[in-house]
Amino acid sequence: MARLLTLTLNPALDLSVSLERLAPGEVNRTTATQLEAAGKGVNVARVLSALGHDVRVSGFLGADNDGPFLRAFEAEGLEDAFLRVPGETRINAKLAEADGRVTDVNGPGPTIDEAAWQALLDRLEALAADDARCPEAVVIAGSLPPGVTPEALAELIARLRGAGLPVWVDTSGPALEAAIAAGPTAVKPNEQELAAWAGMPLDSEAARLDAARRLHAAGIEEAVLSAGAEGVLWVSRRGAWQALPPAMTVASTVCAGDTLLAALLHGVLEGHAPDAALRLATALSAEAVRHVGVGDARAADFPSLQQQTRVHRLGGDDAGGALA
Repeated sequence: MARLLTLTLNPALDLSVSLERLAPGEVNRTTATQLEAAGKGVNVARVLSALGHDVRVSGFLGADNDGPFLRAFEAEGLEDAFLRVPGETRINAKLAEADGRVTDVNGPGPTIDEAAWQALLDRLEALAADDARCPEAVVIAGSLPPGVTPEALAELIARLRGAGLPVWVDTSGPALEAAIAAGPTAVKPNEQELAAWAGMPLDSEAARLDAARRLHAAGIEEAVLSAGAEGVLWVSRRGAWQALPPAMTVASTVCAGDTLLAALLHGVLEGHAPDAALRLATALSAEAVRHVGVGDARAADFPSLQQQTRVHRLGGDDAGGALA
């Protein structure tokens, strides 16, 4: 298994609230609540660790409320390399209704000053130069905190790539545009994020495939598009592949994309055949939507979910699955 690093520049304590239906302006009664150390990179790290990898987590944490993160990292076998900054890590509220709709109320996060940013760059440079500790891939996931610009993110990606490290990115908006221009190894937008980059609506399978191919042609080795129930597109040197997930009762989609990215990176690092890698990643992402949290490969019915996931090479032969 691999040594990996995830960077969560703007982590959060996620307050997940389940309720039958959100009634704005009224008193709402919850069916369940959960407060969890989170952030997209932290979620990715959870999946990678569960799949057997040696994972170090880094980024910025508020020094005043890092307790839940410390407990989570210890419980899940993650090495804590976060830099502490003054103040508190933000709290994000995720309101999940019974019909699957999720309303996010996200805070901005603490402001990262130039000294803290340089400290992170210095730490990453030292890590990349240490043969015994250098990661075999880096995942940068999530939004940017106040004080960190898209241009700074692009510089970070360029430095990591210049050190010879594969870099996988999952972000959005101007940060995504800057990241793509910096030439990371892989990018995993959803269809709304890719549509904004492509400058066109992705309202058909052909449009989604065209945009994913354009992303690959722009220099992204692993172009991955997640489109919910419409499935996953993966365009790389292995060709263009599509996976359609099994039908699931959706409880929360919050961690589905993080699970997908982590599991696909796992498949690539382990040298799995593209259909096997994409089937695992898509099925595990589907498993994640039926509960709060990342996908669980130990779920009793996970082998069945993989069997129900249809994978085929576009322009080629179908690669199997029960629905093939």
